[in-house]
Amino acid sequence: MSLIELKNIEKIYSGEEVETHVLRGITFNIEAGEFVAIMGPSGSGKSTLLHILGFLDRHTKGTYRFEGKTIDDYTDEELAHIRNKKMGFIFQSFNLLRRTTVLENVKLPLLYSDVRESQWSSMAKKAIEAVGLSHRLDHEPSQLSGGEQQRVAIARALVNNPEVIFADEPTGNLDSKSGKVVMEILQKLNEEHKHTVILITHETYTAQHANRIIRIHDGIVEHDDIVDHRRTADAEFIK
Repeated sequence: MSLIELKNIEKIYSGEEVETHVLRGITFNIEAGEFVAIMGPSGSGKSTLLHILGFLDRHTKGTYRFEGKTIDDYTDEELAHIRNKKMGFIFQSFNLLRRTTVLENVKLPLLYSDVRESQWSSMAKKAIEAVGLSHRLDHEPSQLSGGEQQRVAIARALVNNPEVIFADEPTGNLDSKSGKVVMEILQKLNEEHKHTVILITHETYTAQHANRIIRIHDGIVEHDDIVDHRRTADAEFIK
């Protein structure tokens, strides 16, 4: 049984007089522990696909199974619970709360979890340590570099120890050095901590840090290839 199974997934947005087909029959499986890059140009449907994979949106047609169970069998409330417990999200825009410390930002997913409040600080600190920012606990986002803000976002995605980490263009707003740091963290999370990582990107260089690249164009899978010579991020943490 694969962790994720997609079969003939379609996504159609209906307007008053027109239907827009964003995904046109996507089929693939992702195994637990894989690092997969979903790559395509703007408008190819990759972000829509991520939203469906991460239960942020529902597909129109086809079958999506997560851990062997069909997503259509869940209510929105049940999907939200699974999303909080088993999935972590990293976005290009960081999505951190201003005037809120690093520690409090990382705690946020725990507000909606079953974890006792007495454990929140220790869990958040562990996640922050994993991205090399223990010395920034009491800083606010405005006091951090872009690379540091993205690492806070990664820590927030990690705090519930999710099975799957979704990263949507995580290096898009970063300089090359900070981008290498982010990719190093994602590779370590995959290799050392066995998180499944699903990366959305339009950049070949970034995609090559994954073990497998799924290329989509105009809502269909064009190629699904194993990366023979994977790039290894060897950046040092930026202190």
